[in-house]
Amino acid sequence: MADIAQRLSIDWYCKGTWRTAAKNTAWCLLGCAIGDLGTIAFFQFTGIPWPTLAIMALAIVNGLLTSIALETFILSRQMSLKLAFNTAIGMSLISMVSMEVAMNTVDVLMTGGAKLTWWVIPFMLFAGYITPLPYNYWRLKALGKGCCH
Repeated sequence: MADIAQRLSIDWYCKGTWRTAAKNTAWCLLGCAIGDLGTIAFFQFTGIPWPTLAIMALAIVNGLLTSIALETFILSRQMSLKLAFNTAIGMSLISMVSMEVAMNTVDVLMTGGAKLTWWVIPFMLFAGYITPLPYNYWRLKALGKGCCH
């Protein structure tokens, strides 16, 4: 019980942990955005008549896959490919899924869904970045990986 209380009561003012969380979230966003926006763009440019919900679901899956692939690539420069892949798979799915859902929710609310325009992409990326950021900070602190415990 004390462990749970300790994990819930963390210091939210650690600048170093915020920097680490911000950097990790940005890398995750890059990976997610490649698959997500690429999928939406593919359907938009090809005109394949899929339902919007199906396109958005596929965009989320592809975003998760490209995020894992990018993280594996980045980590493989520091460790074996197998260990890099296992580390990437072990990333927080909660963070990635919340990022993907936030991005696609903004797209649906602003364009009706599965439509990329120059003006909606910054809003999608902002929502995708800011949504998991506090969770990523908390996760670093709760698991004892933040720089200032």
